[in-house]
Amino acid sequence: MYYVLVFLCTFIAMEFAANMAHRFLMHGLMWYFHADHHRKEPGFFEKNDIFFLIFAFPAMTLIMGGLLLKNYFAVSIGLGITAYGFSYFWVHEVYIHRRLKLLDQIDNKYLRALLQAHKDHHSCLDKEGSTNFGMLWVPLKYFKAEFNA
Repeated sequence: MYYVLVFLCTFIAMEFAANMAHRFLMHGLMWYFHADHHRKEPGFFEKNDIFFLIFAFPAMTLIMGGLLLKNYFAVSIGLGITAYGFSYFWVHEVYIHRRLKLLDQIDNKYLRALLQAHKDHHSCLDKEGSTNFGMLWVPLKYFKAEFNA
C-alpha cells in the first residue's frame, strides 16, 4: 500500500513538475526545441519531441535501478513518472493535437475546458506571453458556459 501511495503522489507531483518545466525550460532556455510545437512545421516529428527522452530518462533509471537494487520506493517513483508520461501522450499528443487520429469521439466538459486552455496557450507563438502551462489541471475559468458553447 505504501508504494501505491508513493506512485500516486509522484503522478500528482508530475503535473507541478511538468508545469514548471514547460514554463521555465520549454519557454525559457530550451525554447529552441519547443518553438516548433507552437509554430506548426511540416512533418510528423517535432524538435519538441526531445522532451519525451528528457523526462523518460529519469523514470527508466529509477525503475531499472530500483529493480536491480530492490529499492521499490525508487520503482514506485519511476512508475509514477512513467504513468504521467503515458497520460501526457494520450491527452496532449493524441487527444489535443490529434497527432494520431484516435479518441475523436470523446467529449465532455472537462475535455472541452482542457482544449480551450491549451488553445489559449498556443495562441501565443512566441517564447513570452503564454498562459496555462500544465497538462491535466485546468483553471476554473475554462469551465464557465461561454467557453463550452
